This record gives sequence, structure tokens and C-alpha cells, in this order.
Amino acid sequence: MTIIRIHHGDAMPAALRGSVAALGNFDGFHLGHQAVAGAAITKAKAEGRPAIIATFDPHPVRHFAPETPPFRLTTLDQRQRLFAAAGADAMLVFDFGADLAATSAEDFIASLLSGHLGIKTVVTGEDFTFGAKRGGNVDVLREVGAVHGLDNIAIGPVQAGREIISSSRVREALQSGDPAGAAALLTRPFAIEGKVQHGDKNGRLLGYPTANIDMGHYLRPRYGIYAVKVRLPDGRVLSGAANLGIRPSFDPPKELLEAYIFDFNEDLYDQTIEVEFHAFLRGEEKFDNLEALKAQMADDCRKARAFLEAK
Repeated sequence: MTIIRIHHGDAMPAALRGSVAALGNFDGFHLGHQAVAGAAITKAKAEGRPAIIATFDPHPVRHFAPETPPFRLTTLDQRQRLFAAAGADAMLVFDFGADLAATSAEDFIASLLSGHLGIKTVVTGEDFTFGAKRGGNVDVLREVGAVHGLDNIAIGPVQAGREIISSSRVREALQSGDPAGAAALLTRPFAIEGKVQHGDKNGRLLGYPTANIDMGHYLRPRYGIYAVKVRLPDGRVLSGAANLGIRPSFDPPKELLEAYIFDFNEDLYDQTIEVEFHAFLRGEEKFDNLEALKAQMADDCRKARAFLEAK
């Protein structure tokens, strides 16, 4: 299923005006995000109105602190698929830059949300902030929105155990080598999507040809070897093992995600694939010679197969 993608500068299609919109960054679209989106979709369906999930891209942090290391959990394409699966009718992208950063909270509500986009109800988390210098919060949204015919619903935090679910918790799990912990918060495995690029062919020479993906703006999970599943453009999902890191056994160091797909011998160059992280097997190591590396790779693949077959 696909849904329409609208950018905040576009004219809102007439069929989508009067919508109920879930509004947030929604990076990762974890359980907490799903609660906000779910409330918006439920209300929209009950009232016979369109449901929109809105997100900001690039993330505002990238504008205000461009030196911040990569931290994204999803691309826009991934979010669009996740929003569609959640039941939204459309995805609204707020293209975050200097103009949006300088927009006051009042103008964001009156001119953009209510006026230009014609949204009638906004659903956010209780901690949502917006507008120039973070001048807006749910109280401002409620008060100013009421003047302009815009309703607001604020959803409380969702907890797992004693802690609130957040994108930060997902990132911490991935950086500590705990993809299962991240998956529990996301309700699915963390996955990196990218175009397969040509590499140095080291894997092929070793008997383990890999599909190589640049990490781009994604968060860097803990470097090492993972049991993975790879989603191909035709929809097939195949098992494999992947190395994420700088490949210390080869010069020069080059950061890559290298996925070896079991029992597979097809050309994937320039095709977009998605690599799901299922289990962390070991940290990245430097080997004295290629024979030692090959022996370790065989053991890694054996462990990855065993883990994935047991799931």
C-alpha cells in the first residue's frame, strides 16, 4: 500500500483538507509514536475525515547543530511505508530549514496548520514543542488553535518497563549492540535502506560477495557482525550476515554496511535494498591474515544461520 506524500509548501489537496493530523518528528516510528498516530487515525475514521501523519525532515537538530553525528533511524521513504501500514491517508513533510525555524508558534498554528493546510485536529505527544525558539507547546497549540478552529489532542508517554519509550532509548540499544532491545521498542527490526554500490570486491575474493551500502545519515549501531535479513526490490526477504564498520583488516579503512546473503548469486548493483538487524554476533576485529579472516567469516555465517533459522 502506498500513500500520497505532501510537502508543507504544497497546496493541500481538497480531499485532505479538514484532516486529523498526527504531528511530530516520528523518527523510528516506535511504540510511543505509534500511539500518537493511532489516536489520530482512530479519530479520523470515527469522524469520516482524512488521517495525516506529519514529520519534519531534515530533523531540526540537523539545522541547529549540523555538526551532530548521524542519528537518523529512518529515511523518509521508510517512514512513508510505516505511516501507510499504520493506516494514514497521507504523509505530510515539513521541510525544515531557516524559514520554518524562524516561524513563530502562533504563525505555525494560524497561517500554516489551520490556514494553508486546512488541518482541523492536531494530535501530538504531551512534550511536543515547535515554533521559533521552541515558543510553542501543547498549551499554546490548544489556546491559539481554539481561536483559529484547530483542535488539539495530547497523548501521554508510553512506557516499556519503568522507562518511557523514546528514540533515544532505541539509539542507545543499537549503539550497545542490542538490536532485539531496539526491535521491542520499534515493534520491528531496525533496518537500513540504501542503494547497493560497487566496493573493493574483497568479499568476492574471499568467497563471500557482499551487497555494500553507504550509511549516510543513519545512526551507527555498534560496529561488528550481525545476523540480518535483506529485503530485495521484488519483495523477497532473505537471510544473511553483515559487517558494519571500517573493515580493519583492509587498507584504507572505509565505513560500510556489507551484507552477505546466504545462497544468493544475483546482481544487486544500483538496486535499493533494506537490511534488517536481528542479532549482534561479535565486535569488529583485525585479523593477521586472510585465512584467519575466512575461517572467522565461516563461523559468523554458521551462527547467523542458526540464529535466524531458530526464530
